[in-house]
Amino acid sequence: MTVAMAKSIDLEKLNARFEKAQPEEILRWAIETFSPKIAVTSSFQTESVVLLDMVSQINPAIQILFLETGWHFPETLAFKNEIVKRLGLTNVTDLKADPKKREAFNAKSGGKPYEADPDRCCQINKVEPLEEALKGLDAWVSGIRRSQSETRKDIKVIETYPEGPFKINPLANATSGDIWWYLKKHNLPKHPLFEKGYLSIGCWPCTRPVQPGDDERSGRWAGREKTECGIHTSMKPKLKKPEAPEENQEGNNI
Repeated sequence: MTVAMAKSIDLEKLNARFEKAQPEEILRWAIETFSPKIAVTSSFQTESVVLLDMVSQINPAIQILFLETGWHFPETLAFKNEIVKRLGLTNVTDLKADPKKREAFNAKSGGKPYEADPDRCCQINKVEPLEEALKGLDAWVSGIRRSQSETRKDIKVIETYPEGPFKINPLANATSGDIWWYLKKHNLPKHPLFEKGYLSIGCWPCTRPVQPGDDERSGRWAGREKTECGIHTSMKPKLKKPEAPEENQEGNNI
């Protein structure tokens, strides 16, 4: 990112501007501001389709990052292929763990790393591959929302990290009602496991149907204190304006 761009981005003003803005407006601003060094992460579940549909209408060639952990439901992988084809997305990348590190941990845990140490499992299969993919990017677009859980209730529309790109959350202020209105209006499909009570879907060993009255992410790591895989928490976002790079430091032009 150039020095001029870093100085021009005022998080406080932008968050005030976008707090009540439509997600499409926020997403278009992000793509126009940061392209080509921007990527969108997607888990390819029902609610993911909303953000992906918006992306497809602005620029279907934007890079989409999918964390291929090796533990996904077969239904998720089939749904991913369906959505990519239906929306005409042309730049989808599967992110995978370092094979040596993954194999060593799997062997050490008796082939069930998600039971032996779910935090370490997520670190190897999700956090580290994403951190590597984000290197060199200026912006990362995520589909997380405040209403999804207690751990996400304070997210901002635009965030920054100590190291790494700006993080854009166009759906931060959207409710589940907003999501379903959009899906219905645009005749978009649901993940095949949704009707079975899977409101939030991750890896099959750590995902269960949601019980009545619980929040939509309660089926993730059910029975454990763990509520996040780490990609939205362990990178530790900060909300103040980032320091601009040194003048003699090389930057990437947008």
